[in-house]
Amino acid sequence: MEGGAYGAGKAGSGVDPVAFLKQPQTILRILCWIFSIVVFASIVNEGYVNKGNNQLYCVFNKNDDACNYGISIGITAFFICILYITLDFYFPQLSSIKDRKRVVMADLGLSGIWTFLWFVSFCFLANQWQYTPSENLPLNQGADAARAAVAFSFFSILSWVSTSWCFPQGSTVAAIDLQPHGARVPRSTRTTVCLEFARSPCH
Repeated sequence: MEGGAYGAGKAGSGVDPVAFLKQPQTILRILCWIFSIVVFASIVNEGYVNKGNNQLYCVFNKNDDACNYGISIGITAFFICILYITLDFYFPQLSSIKDRKRVVMADLGLSGIWTFLWFVSFCFLANQWQYTPSENLPLNQGADAARAAVAFSFFSILSWVSTSWCFPQGSTVAAIDLQPHGARVPRSTRTTVCLEFARSPCH
């Protein structure tokens, strides 16, 4: 595939699904998607326990905010991953450089935001789990789900921060001053070359 603006192939070029699935960025997004499923599914299925009555308590120190946060961030991340996998697949079809730039910049911004949100999730859930007394968990009910939610919140930090690193995917955004023989020339006479973003597979 010939390179186009922002690293995509020329607008209208075809996409090889197998090659697309092998790209590091796609693999990372799928991992983010799987980790989000594990977090919210663990809490939804086994994150609430009862102690001989009909009232359910959040397994994280009876703090409903902890369970609600884990479920909310997991479900939201689930749909965002699907959205960006779809955008990645159709990215070569975008003919407008401005549209490509918006997608790339939004990608970077969301990756950073979700890295932070998963960090909050990990700290919040781990803290509440640490202070959960054993008597709140009859027969150790819900313990495995709680540990899974905490662990995969941490794994999500790594996967989302990796998408941030892979965001430029081997590209550089910089201004290079072309100076003859290494000599310093006045800024007004410098020739500046802007290197655009590229969405080729990260190295």
